[in-house]
This record gives sequence, structure tokens and C-alpha cells, in this order.
Amino acid sequence: MSTKLTYHWEGDYLIPDLVAPESTQIGIWGERRRQFLRNHQRTVYDALMMNGKLNAHLEDVDRNAEEMMDRLMSQMAEREGVTEQLKAEDQMTWIQRMNNIRHRAEEIVRKDLIEN
Repeated sequence: MSTKLTYHWEGDYLIPDLVAPESTQIGIWGERRRQFLRNHQRTVYDALMMNGKLNAHLEDVDRNAEEMMDRLMSQMAEREGVTEQLKAEDQMTWIQRMNNIRHRAEEIVRKDLIEN
């Protein structure tokens, strides 16, 4: 794929005419991936940015991370007996256990999808 860049003069400098792609809504997981790429894999970040594929990549990561979070949380809750019945009987215990599950699921998603 060949991309033809155009330039314009600003004073003594030749500046490329770059147009940012349309802004899309990227969730928390996409933003975390952006930060990881920007801080730890700058070459990958720059390549995605220059090819115009960064937002699509971030959207995919965000969608996959949300799906993975939902799946992990439901599987962990089922395996550990965190049910609606527990919620009705002892709401504080249910909240504590669900928070614990959420934190563990977030850690798995972070390691598998964000920092991969």
C-alpha cells in the first residue's frame, strides 16, 4: 500500500499535511492498550498510527477485553458459588466476593490482551 503525503510550508519548515482519522469511542481497555503501546512498544504504536490502523486495533482490543471480562467474571462467580441467592441473603459478602472476582479478571485481561 502506497500512501502519498502532501506538504505545506510554515515559515522555513516543510510540514506534512496529516489528517487525523475520525474520532471513535474507545473504552477503558482500548485506552489502557494505547498507553501500553505508547510507553512500551513505541515502534508498534507508530506503525499502527502511520498506517491508520490504531483506532481499529484499539476498538478490537476494547471489545475483546470486555467480552473476556464478562466471560471470566461469570465463570469465576459460578465456580465460587457467588449467586443471586447469596446476594439476597448477604449482600456485603456478595459485593466483597464480586469485587475480588472483578480484580482477578481485570488482572488476567491486562496480562493477556493489554500487555501482550
